[in-house]
Formats: sequence, C-alpha cells, structure tokens
Amino acid sequence: MTVHIPEAALARSEPDPNTAERQALEDWVDYHRATLLSKCQGLTGEQLTLASTPPSPMTLLGLVRHMTLVERWWFRMHAAREAIGLIYATDDWDNADFEDLEGADADGNVAAFVAECESSRQAVRDVPLDEVVNSRGDHPERTTTVRWIYLHMLEEYARHNGHADLLRERIDGATGE
Repeated sequence: MTVHIPEAALARSEPDPNTAERQALEDWVDYHRATLLSKCQGLTGEQLTLASTPPSPMTLLGLVRHMTLVERWWFRMHAAREAIGLIYATDDWDNADFEDLEGADADGNVAAFVAECESSRQAVRDVPLDEVVNSRGDHPERTTTVRWIYLHMLEEYARHNGHADLLRERIDGATGE
C-alpha cells in the first residue's frame, strides 16, 4: 500500500519573484518541502526504505526523517528558542534519522514531517529575520540570524532534494522537478 501524503502538503508553485523578502523565503522553503514529498508520492513504505547504492545507506524515508529533525533543530529549537528535544537522533546515535529504519512507520514518519513543517511555520512566523539567536549545538558561542537559518534551510533542502531525485529514479525511473 502506498504511503499517504496529504494533498495540501504536495501543493507546489514557484514563488513570486517580486514578493517581499520574508514571503519569498517562506515560499521557497514551502516549495522545497513539497518537492521532497512529491519524490515520495505513490511509493510504498518498503520502496521509501530502498537504499541508493553501496556504501550509502541513504533512502527517501531517511531524507524525510532527517528533514523533520532539521526543521525542528533550526526553526523551532534555534529561531524560536523552543525547549524541545530532537526527533529520531539520540546522543548515542546521531544518524538514527537516516539509519534506524528497521520497522519504521513510513506513514507515521511522513505525517510527522508534515506536522513538523507546520509547527516550524507557526514557531517562526513572528520572529524577525534580523533576530540574532545563539547556537544550541556543539558551539554555543556562535550566533546567527533567523534570515541565515532560512537560507541554510534552502541549501539543506536543495541538496537533499537532489538526492531524492536520484533515489526516486533508482526506485521506479520517475524523474522531474
């Protein structure tokens, strides 16, 4: 059975090139969120866990789980300063988002991604782009702006959506934007 992806989460249109900066950043991140989900559309949980090529363990479901973690890390834990824990990764297994897929619930993982994206949108909607935030990672002395976080997320999605293109093509030959 194919994994359920809500139609609204697949809605994708190229952002208006003449919009204000904040709206452009939000629209482009949404575009990339929908792109990742479109690469998973119509596949089964088993297909979503097919690895690329040895030695890489990368899978579409691993990418969805990773981006769920990244959404939470950057938008909610950094930009919005929410006191919440990570999802999937642990202190003992940093790459569990990519690697701990045995018995993974693909429908649940996709739903968690969609929910995390909505939580991220809500968490940062009123945080100014120029707001300076402290790092929550290994380098607490570092700071960044919310604008930088949006730009970093665009880079993160663009890179991983390229991986998703190749993974999807390997699974069933499907290509496209």
